[in-house]
Amino acid sequence: MGKQTAGSSQTSVLHPKGSFEWTNVLGVRVSAVNLKSATGFIQKAIEDGRKEYVCVRDAHGIVRCQDDPELRSIHNRAFLVTPDGMPLVWALKRAGHAESDRVYGPDLMLSVFDAGSSKGLRHFLYGATAETLEQLQARLLAKFPQARIVGTYAPPFRKLSTQEETDIADRLNRSGADIIWVGLSSPKQELWMARMRDSLQASMLIGVGAAFDFHAGLKRQAPRFIQRSGFEWAFRLLCEPRRLWRRYALVVPTFISLTAFQRLGLRKFPIEDAVFGSSAPKAAAAKV
Repeated sequence: MGKQTAGSSQTSVLHPKGSFEWTNVLGVRVSAVNLKSATGFIQKAIEDGRKEYVCVRDAHGIVRCQDDPELRSIHNRAFLVTPDGMPLVWALKRAGHAESDRVYGPDLMLSVFDAGSSKGLRHFLYGATAETLEQLQARLLAKFPQARIVGTYAPPFRKLSTQEETDIADRLNRSGADIIWVGLSSPKQELWMARMRDSLQASMLIGVGAAFDFHAGLKRQAPRFIQRSGFEWAFRLLCEPRRLWRRYALVVPTFISLTAFQRLGLRKFPIEDAVFGSSAPKAAAAKV
C-alpha cells in the first residue's frame, strides 16, 4: 500500500483515517493534498459526521515538533496536516505527489467558506480579539453573503481553568457549528484542538492562525509570487523583524540541514506507532 520513490528517503502511505496519502517530513505526517482536495476531504468528513481536527503546517511548525513529542504526536493524529509552505510542497513533490500544492491557511478558510455556502455549513470563529472577530465576520459575510457564522468568541490571553474550558465547550456546542475555526498562535491552537476535540460536537476544528488577522484586514499578506517562491519567511521578517528574527535565525538553517540528513539517509525520523493507536493499519507505522 505504501510506495517508495527513487532517490527519496521519504515514504508515502495511505492515511489511517482516509484514502489520501502522506509523506514523512522529519517525523511529521504531511498530507499529500492541494487546496481543492483538502477542501473536499474536509467537506466529506463533515458529511460523514466525523469529529476531526486539521493542522495547517509550515517549516517552522515542523522544526518545533523536533523537540516536542506531544506536539509531534498531535500533528500525527490530525485528520490533515496541510503543507502551508513551499518547502513542504517541494518535499511532497519529491516523494512523487505531483498534484500536491500549497494549502495556505487563509486560502483554505476562504475555500471552505465558499464550498460550504451552498450546503449551509455552520461556522464558529474562535480566537483573536473581539475587535478582530467583529471585522473578520463582517468581511467574510460581505464576501460570502450566504455563509452561516453561528458565533464568535475571543478567549482571554492566559491559560484557561478547567471550568472555563467546560463553559467554552458548552458555548461552542450550543452554537451547532459544523466547523470551528481556531485563530490562536501556534502551537497554542494545535494544543487546544487536541485537548478540546473530545468535548466538542463540531465535526471539524481547523487551526488557521494569522488567517484571522489577514482576513480582518489587520495584517498584510505577502504577494502571491513571494508566497510561491519559498521566501515568504523573508517578507514576514521584514514586516516584523523584532518579533521574528530569532525564529527564522533558528528555523531556516535547522529545517534545511535536517531535511538534507533525511534525504541522504543520514538520520531517521520515524512516525511512531503509538500516535495512531492499536487499530491503525500497519502501513501507517512505516519507519523512515
